[in-house]
Amino acid sequence: MNADITHSLSARYYTDPAIFVAEMNGLLARSWQFAGHVSQVANLGDYFAFEIGGQNLFCIRGRDAVLRCFYNVCQHRAHELVKGAGNTRVVVCPYHAWSYELSGHLRAAPNANSVPGFERSKICLAEVRLEDFNGFIFVNLDADAPPMDECYPGVREELRAYVPQIDALAPLEWVEVHEHCNWKVSVENYSECYHCPINHKTFAEGVIKPETYDIQPLESGYVLRHTTECQGPEAMTYPVDLSANEHAGEYRSWYLWPMFSFQCYPGNVLNTYNWRADDVDHCTLWRGWFTEGGKASEVIRNLAVQDRQTTVEEDIHLVESVHRGLKSRGYRPGPLVVDPKGGVNSEHSIKVLQHWMREAVE
Repeated sequence: MNADITHSLSARYYTDPAIFVAEMNGLLARSWQFAGHVSQVANLGDYFAFEIGGQNLFCIRGRDAVLRCFYNVCQHRAHELVKGAGNTRVVVCPYHAWSYELSGHLRAAPNANSVPGFERSKICLAEVRLEDFNGFIFVNLDADAPPMDECYPGVREELRAYVPQIDALAPLEWVEVHEHCNWKVSVENYSECYHCPINHKTFAEGVIKPETYDIQPLESGYVLRHTTECQGPEAMTYPVDLSANEHAGEYRSWYLWPMFSFQCYPGNVLNTYNWRADDVDHCTLWRGWFTEGGKASEVIRNLAVQDRQTTVEEDIHLVESVHRGLKSRGYRPGPLVVDPKGGVNSEHSIKVLQHWMREAVE
């Protein structure tokens, strides 16, 4: 066997429930995961609940204007504290009415004064690491995890250069997509464009120039950067203001291992991918589309619809077929097409990605 040939991962990495459990308890509990957007918690007392790695959490804006994240569990007898989103002056447990300040500290517990030695000051909700990344809220269950700028060096600044209006953005549209496949199958599909000219006609002919497409890892950290030029204005499927800034004629994407990607479509259109691992055989993909202040935009809404009906729908069929194939007794991991020159017809990005996948488990 040629030592330079890299073969794809064996099927067990995608189909073995034990590996999924190991990822949930390891990788997904030690990596930065997208929680929401700062526009969801703009005011004091605003909160929203969510789930990461099988853990129920919530973000809340304190009276000191600081944004915090807590495990969504009462320190009394483990009842969940909040559901959905809203605004509150005090967090009150629905079970026994223990109440907490927005800082997480216990405020009051009914009849606690009758308990000798009860020390209210020592009781506080369990806090989770949180970072504001250009208005996007990420959390990490590992208190000792490296900061995001160390994991994804330079991305914060690059993103601001491509989307100068990013501080003014808010979600316009969220598209929820359920896929019957392991989350890594979906992430791999996103991380190569070898299949794009064959399967994504609208994207390949109406947004990007496939012949200029490339995906490269950054020199350090866990980032795959997608770069390409856009089609000419006459071929684009939506109107593009090429004078918006110096990068308006480009497409760029920053995939942040393991579950998130920022995409800047030509014309400074920011959209995002966020994967959630449901179980070994299922994942959920959230596509986010953003405008200044979350204001209605016919162009962006039409683009979101076009994306869901073409690229996303096409990918659902691809990844679900791959997942079925990984369970076939006839499958043997084949060699990756790793072109030293890179480019759209190369799987060098998959080689890097699968190294991270193997590293996370082994």
